[in-house]
Amino acid sequence: MKVLVATSEAVPFAKTGGLGDVCGTLPVELARLGHGVSVVMPLYRCARYVGFPIEPLGIGFIVPVGTKTVAGKLAQSFVPGSNVPVFFIQQDQYFDRDGLYTESGEDYPDNCERFVFFCRAALEAIRLLELKPDVLHCNDWQTGLIPTYLRLEYERLARYRQIATLFTIHNISYQGLFWHWDMELTGLPWKHFNWQELEFYGKLSFLKAGLVYADAINTVSPRYAEEIQTPEFGFGMEGVLRNRREVVFGVLNGIDSSVWNPATDGLIPANYDCSTFEQGKAVCKAELLRQMGLPPIAQAPVVAFVGRLIEQKGSDLLAELIRSWAPDRAVRWVVLGTGTANLEKEFINLARLWPEKVSVRIEFSEPLAHLLTAGADIFVMPSRFEPCGLSQMHALRYGTVPLVRATGGLADTIVDCTPENLAAGTANGFAFSEPTVEAFNQAMRRAEECFQNREIWRKLITVGMQQDWSWRRSAHEYSKLYEFVVRRRLNALERQCP
Repeated sequence: MKVLVATSEAVPFAKTGGLGDVCGTLPVELARLGHGVSVVMPLYRCARYVGFPIEPLGIGFIVPVGTKTVAGKLAQSFVPGSNVPVFFIQQDQYFDRDGLYTESGEDYPDNCERFVFFCRAALEAIRLLELKPDVLHCNDWQTGLIPTYLRLEYERLARYRQIATLFTIHNISYQGLFWHWDMELTGLPWKHFNWQELEFYGKLSFLKAGLVYADAINTVSPRYAEEIQTPEFGFGMEGVLRNRREVVFGVLNGIDSSVWNPATDGLIPANYDCSTFEQGKAVCKAELLRQMGLPPIAQAPVVAFVGRLIEQKGSDLLAELIRSWAPDRAVRWVVLGTGTANLEKEFINLARLWPEKVSVRIEFSEPLAHLLTAGADIFVMPSRFEPCGLSQMHALRYGTVPLVRATGGLADTIVDCTPENLAAGTANGFAFSEPTVEAFNQAMRRAEECFQNREIWRKLITVGMQQDWSWRRSAHEYSKLYEFVVRRRLNALERQCP
């Protein structure tokens, strides 16, 4: 099957979050399964400096954006280590900037115009490059107008009529909302600015456009696919999703097992696998405590948090928990990340109050992230919502027991350490339901108690390390989804025939 992945970012060329990881890694795994896969994305300034050659193709084009026409060019590279082509949309006025979407923390004021152009250009690239995709896999709001244009403007062209579309939601809280007068920039008739199509509480929504016009929708975990159909997690889109629930699916993201592998990881002081983790993790734990400036400890766990210090990630709950535990418990806490100014200040203050027990780094360091994942005993993710999450999968692979709030992909990957799950051999971590400090505290107490029972702890680690969270598993699930959307598209065409 031929698949064109449309995305606003893909590693290593551009990344702000999980979207970039998915769209740079999944295509390679799909290609290994035998699919013909290519990627189309904007040519940002940062992509020119990552060290991989990007060649101009000598192909130019013009597309309408509102009342004007805008010229662009096409360039090409490959996902490193693969034969998956990456086609770049070059338009320096829109994309040759310091940031992808923001500058100094503020959205670019012309983001609507920029991604109207990208969506139109991506569809033109199909014709200009003579691509013949069976599936156009669109990702997040930046590509939401692609299925819309495909059905409203390109339907009459034979090259495009049979293309099926899959729209993936990586985080529904990002919706591409713009002033209603920006509808003019899309070039679409105003009749489509209504509550059933592109209008969302008086604004233009790129995300809603994708949800309405794609042949099928998926998000990055089965639980999150259910959650976003509820008012608590749907961010106002739950009605649209419930209306299309028969074509809403969830596929867990995967991890790059060549990068996150404790047996070969060059960023940790000792390599280990499922049979040698006790020795290897002991070395990593000692080095972690040394680098973080904490005294050695054997009889109490080291608890790690790696991620954004924001309320969505439950960082405020973690700060409260540390404040209540640090005075009279031996547990060590290591925190790595950046976030809102008030939470950064709170964690710095905790480290100052209890320097023997709490160590905080307000930064992001890939080597340190690997060391925390390998050297800690418990990895906490108390997220209020989490579409998928990758850090808990990294932790499982490294024999670091996750403690999570049971939401989204965290609920789909972590099986709580109950007596029943332990007996069944499925327990791989700890989970709590309510996003409160009380619930978090109870789960942490259970984890601390189990840590003292080495038989239980070894069992938890062994189960987690033996599980497969690679992209290979995810790619097989996407293959099934592609088959589904192609059948659905062909059925729709048959119904249109007299």
